[in-house]
This record gives sequence, structure tokens and C-alpha cells, in this order.
Amino acid sequence: MISMNKIVKSFGTQTVLSDVSFEVNEREIFGLLGPSGAGKTTIINILTNQLLPDSGSNFIGVTSEKTGLMLDEDGLYSRLNCLDNLYVFADIYGIPHSKSNRALENVGLGSYTKKTVSHLSKGMRQRLALARAILHEPKILFLDEPTSGLDPATAQGIHKLILNLRDAGSTIFLTTHNMDEAVKLCDRVVLLHKGKIVEQGSPSEICERHNSFKTVPDLESVFIKMTGASLI
Repeated sequence: MISMNKIVKSFGTQTVLSDVSFEVNEREIFGLLGPSGAGKTTIINILTNQLLPDSGSNFIGVTSEKTGLMLDEDGLYSRLNCLDNLYVFADIYGIPHSKSNRALENVGLGSYTKKTVSHLSKGMRQRLALARAILHEPKILFLDEPTSGLDPATAQGIHKLILNLRDAGSTIFLTTHNMDEAVKLCDRVVLLHKGKIVEQGSPSEICERHNSFKTVPDLESVFIKMTGASLI
């Protein structure tokens, strides 16, 4: 469904991606894990045609109209209410306004249709941004740090939504620096450090490959062992 092959990207003299290759299968949750500055957002920007790589090739198995995107900068219209925000994008996508109400119900904002975005909590803004990303029922959904800065209860609610979207047929491409989140959600993950892939596979496979301890290590300890760096 998604692939990158030997992607290289530099900004000036700084190489931010070096020989990055991976594949994402249909109807799976794929996690791209690494600390801030590892190159995760650059990969999403290349896959969504917002940036061109210096070399290498990338592929997405659907048209841009069948992709959804939720970035750290939510891009919501603060002076509009929740429903009017989605109406704007429903008009862009050429879909009925009724789907806006359904999307808000799906993310738990069905009773906040008339609430102005500037009065929403961060968690509610995250949910509204997710509603916008799924409004047109995309086949591929890119989620860049979707639970960053949220309290555990709100993050758990978004986790449930992501799993439901996968079960309904979407392919989810998730970036995070939260290893626990990756273990809970992801079928397969890539560990990214300074623009290079240092490991990839299912969370359990990666841990088992690095089981030089009496107990199987967690993903974070594997990452620290391989890179000497933490994920924060």
C-alpha cells in the first residue's frame, strides 16, 4: 500500500533522511518511531507529495483524494465552530454535509457541534483534527504524533478510534515517540534515528531479536541499546 525505496533528503548541508526503505501493508497500523528531529515528519511530507526526495522512490497505492492527514499543527479555523470547520472541508471534498455530523460522532464530539474551536481543549482539538482527516473516509490515514501532549484518558480514546478505523478497512501510518503507544497499536514498526532506520518488524519480533537479557526487553530499551539515545 505504501513504500519507500532508498530515500535520501537533505536541507542544505544537513542530511535528514539517509537510504530509508520500508513497506506498509494494506489494512495495518504501521508505526514510525523516533525522537523529535529523527525525520518522521519529513517522511510523511515526502509520502504526501509536500516534499520531493533528493533520490530514491516512493509509492502510495491510492490517489491523494483517498488519503487523510493529521499533523501536529492542526490547521483548524479557530473562529468557526466544530461543525462549520468540517463543512469547509466537506465542500472541498465535494461530499454531503451530513458526513460532518457522522465524523464528529465517531470522534466523540457529537454534542459539541456548535462549540467554537478557540474554546476547545487540546484533546478536543485533536479529536476535531482527526474527524477532519477521516471525513472523506480515506483508505490511507497519516497520523503525525496524534496523542502528543494529551492526558492518558484522552490518548486512550484516540487509540480506540485508530483501532476502529483499522478494523473498518483503513491503512494507518502513525508517527510517535511513545513506545508504549506503538506496542498497543502497531502491527509493524520502524525505529528511526538521525534519519536512518536502525530496526524494523513487529514490536515483539524486534524485542525478541535483542533478547540478550533474562527478560525480553521493551522497545525503548532496544532503541537506547542501539542508538545510545532516548526517545524524548
